[in-house]
Amino acid sequence: MTQASVAASPSQIGLTAPVRHLLARLRHLRPGALAWLTGAALLLSACSDSYVNFPVTAEGQDDLDENVEVIRLDITNIESFTLPSRGHEATSLPSGRNWNYLVGTGDILSVIVFDHPELTLPEGERSAGSGFRVQSDGTINYPFVGAVAARGRPPEQIRNDLTQRLARFIPDPQVDVRVASFNSQGIVVSGQVNTPNRQPLTTVRLTLIEAINAAGGATDAADLREVTVQRGGHVYPVDVQGFLEAGLTQNNPVLRNGDVVSVPRRRAEEAYLLGEVARPDAIDLSLEPITLTQAVTRQGGLADSRADVRGVFVFRIHQGRTRVFQLDTSSPTGLLLGTRFVLEPGDVVYVIRSPLQRWNDTITRLLPSVRAITAADTLGD
Repeated sequence: MTQASVAASPSQIGLTAPVRHLLARLRHLRPGALAWLTGAALLLSACSDSYVNFPVTAEGQDDLDENVEVIRLDITNIESFTLPSRGHEATSLPSGRNWNYLVGTGDILSVIVFDHPELTLPEGERSAGSGFRVQSDGTINYPFVGAVAARGRPPEQIRNDLTQRLARFIPDPQVDVRVASFNSQGIVVSGQVNTPNRQPLTTVRLTLIEAINAAGGATDAADLREVTVQRGGHVYPVDVQGFLEAGLTQNNPVLRNGDVVSVPRRRAEEAYLLGEVARPDAIDLSLEPITLTQAVTRQGGLADSRADVRGVFVFRIHQGRTRVFQLDTSSPTGLLLGTRFVLEPGDVVYVIRSPLQRWNDTITRLLPSVRAITAADTLGD
């Protein structure tokens, strides 16, 4: 079956709108995965006619697979399944706040001897980029004194050397040495930035944030938590978001010559909201933690005429087992509990329809579909 035929099949096989929408979001998967998911979607569509009894009891789980665990969320256990918000970690990349530029091969040095314009090249003129080029042997050739060591030295040290050597020809020489063109050292910024580029290092230190901004800033798809800096054969992860949000100064290190900064694309982290809700959809979890109540509310809430507020299920694969969380939202207590239940990537939230019959029939019929959706989503990654 081709991808095109799978994409067109939902309207022909009578799937519900929620399932059709989910299939549309997952069309990037391989054709085999799409075909598998279509079969799973048929099961989900059929489940809209299955009803359940509440509350869940231990006796009611006897018919389920031993790898399925049904958990009724209440005030006594909600904290056990609520993950803390993802924190920020300090990078192991040396931050090196001090910066002293050392002249390198290819740099152009501007040398001025005050009151002696004849010692400026071209004679008596100054222009951007003019001056003395640091040669491959690390020296510059200067009138009267000949070769002067420059590579690996700061401009101030070169100035002192020139002053001492020119003093043999000029009384009390006043010398100024600056880098007119920075050509020897630089860093590269690549990945999810608007203008990937190479940036020269200068006498002013360059931090990671400044380098990203100089590359046009991060794109909307960038993941600033997973930035990497390659230095000296090692790749260091840097949580730039940790600097911006939590003030971790070490996560905005000063860059060194040869550093390669890579800003990755944000990975898709989604939960799926299906069943009797106003707007079934995939929920993006990559930007911020989202609770069960937030997810349902942002999609317009439950379908008033059809949904059973006692039948909100969350299917989650945990260590090879399937956990089925049941939340009763018929009371304010249930809604409040939902604000403390943080969704995880791959969760499938399903709201059932009234009236109610045996709850384990619904669970049993939903499980293969949930597993298929989870597996298909994994293949897509």
